[in-house]
This record gives sequence, C-alpha cells and structure tokens, in this order.
Amino acid sequence: MKNKFIPLLVVSTALITGCNQPSTDSAPAVKKEDAVAEVNGKYIAKSTLANLEKEVSARSQGQTFPKEKLLEELIQRELLVQDAMKKQLDKTPEVVERLDEAKKALLTQADIQNFMKASPVSDAEIKAEYDKQVGGANATEYKARHILVKTEAEAKKLIAELDKGADFAKLANKNSLDGKEAQNGGDLGWFVAGQMVEPFSKAVIALEKGKYTKEPVQTQFGWHVILREDSRQQTPPPLEAVKDQLTPMLQRKKVQDMLENLRKQAKVEILIPLTEEKPKAAEGDKAAAGQPPVVEETVEEIEVKDASGKTVEKEVIIDDQAVEEDGAVEGEEDDGEEAATPEEAKKTEEAKKPEPAKAKK
Repeated sequence: MKNKFIPLLVVSTALITGCNQPSTDSAPAVKKEDAVAEVNGKYIAKSTLANLEKEVSARSQGQTFPKEKLLEELIQRELLVQDAMKKQLDKTPEVVERLDEAKKALLTQADIQNFMKASPVSDAEIKAEYDKQVGGANATEYKARHILVKTEAEAKKLIAELDKGADFAKLANKNSLDGKEAQNGGDLGWFVAGQMVEPFSKAVIALEKGKYTKEPVQTQFGWHVILREDSRQQTPPPLEAVKDQLTPMLQRKKVQDMLENLRKQAKVEILIPLTEEKPKAAEGDKAAAGQPPVVEETVEEIEVKDASGKTVEKEVIIDDQAVEEDGAVEGEEDDGEEAATPEEAKKTEEAKKPEPAKAKK
C-alpha cells in the first residue's frame, strides 16, 4: 500500500522559514555540497530536508514518507516562494504583518530555548523538588472522616454532641452535606495531605490519632468537623522513576520566574481599559432605546348569580397599564393631591364596578 502524501504547506508553516529562500543580507548562504537540490540557482539545504523528516515523523506518530516525496514538497515550496518574491508579495501589508508575527514567534521560542540551555535544571533542584512533592508530609497517608455543614454554629453544635460521646459516623450520616446520600459515616479513606485543600490538610496533620477537631474548620465548601482515624508511612517511588516528570515542571517554573523578572524590570503602560461597565438604562429611557416599558396587568372577575346562589355568568375585565420607574401609571398626570388610603381606594374601585346583570331565569 502506497503512503498517502499530504502537502506539507498545510502540515507545518513553521518550516517555511527553514527552506532555502532567496538570499537576503541576514540569511546564511547554502553551499552546493550542503544542498539536496537546486531550484533556479537557489539551493535547498540538507538540514532543511532532515528537519522536515523529523517534523513529519512527529506529526504522523512515527509514520515515514519516501524521501523523494519530501524533497518534491520542498522544491514546490521553493518555487512558490520565488514566484511570490517576483510578484513582490513580500511587500504587501498583509504578508509583512504576518512575517513580523512569525518572526516574533520564532524569537520568543529562541529566547526561551536559549534561557533553558543557559539555566538547565540541576540534579540538586530535582532532588529538592522530589523531597517536597514525594517526601515530607506527602510521604504520610492519613485516614479520616469529616462532617460538612453550612454554618459554623452547626459545626459547633456537632462538636458539643461529640464531646458528650455521640458517634461520629452516625452524626455524619445524619448531618453531613456530602454524607447523607452516601451513608458512609463521612469516611474519606486514605489520602495524602496534598490531595486536600490547605485548611483541611493542616487540620488533619495537626490532629492526633483518634482525635477530632475541637474548633470547626472552614474551607470553600463549608464548615468541617474532622476525625483523624489513622496514619501510615507510604513507600515513595524512587527518584529515577519520577525524574522525567519533575524536570519539565521545574523547567516551566524557571521560565515563569524569568518572565516575571523581565516584567518587573520593564516599563509597561496599559493603554486600553481591561474592563467595561455597561451603563444601566433608566426605566423611563427604555422606550427611547426600543425596549418596552414594564406593564402591570390587573384582572377583575365579576360573577352573576341566580337566586339560589349558583353562578350563571362571568365577566372578566383586564386592565393593562404601563408603569414608569417611579411607580406612576403612564398617561396619568399627578394632580398634586394626596394619595388615597387603602380603604378609600377600595371604596372608589367598588363604585367604579358595573352593576351586575340580572340573573336569567
């Protein structure tokens, strides 16, 4: 089965800069003995083909492509570059901007790589991180239970019940926010301190075996009453087994520290607002903004009954009123008179009601 070849123009844009482009003042010249092909007098370097092979292998998870296919891709790419230069596309604003962005991206990577080469992670740093992450407090496992409630007062009440001899597991099943459904007595099983949020882990470490917290412990989840049931030393993995995991993490930390140091030394001025506050439109301005005003709807139901008291007819009156922000009804004017009391308003409304129709026999 033939390998399907994907044009590498869509596989890797970063490699475009590695191709032997028409020579400029800053681009090193490629000698004939160091080239794999010549295109209109321009050489494509052996290193460019080697980098392309590595790139394709990495992107295709080890799959290889025939060398002649890769070389043909580089030749096509060089032809396109030369054609674009003849048309002076390198001078168009769009291409100039994108080339500048690509240059900055490459310089960013180069600076980080240069820093990492000059400041490699030492064995002593790896050992210190190993002791911090794997040894120390994290070398101890704890077995604990807890009761989680919403308020400090609830937690103190539970502690008072424990002081009187109440069973911790039963209290957890009855009161804990995360134990009522599980009914596991608040059992958290075995864990290392680093797995828990800091206030919780500190409280567990400080407790003696078989003791519970005498003061509630607050976390972002609520208030905890914690019982430390047991602890044991765990056998940590050897340093060599986790060295490959610790090294990249320490490298990232070094780079982050370097960036923070550059930021502190730099003079930076933010020229745009980072947060925008949207003005709140007043209720009276909503109509002008194309928004309907708030409408209050009043529904009245009038019943017509016969002599026996049975309802024979109903009439429903619906009154829609647009209400302004200050509570006034749209279209009504304030005549300056004092507002009627609830009793007076009730009498006025009753007077306005139509006389009920006579019952039909």
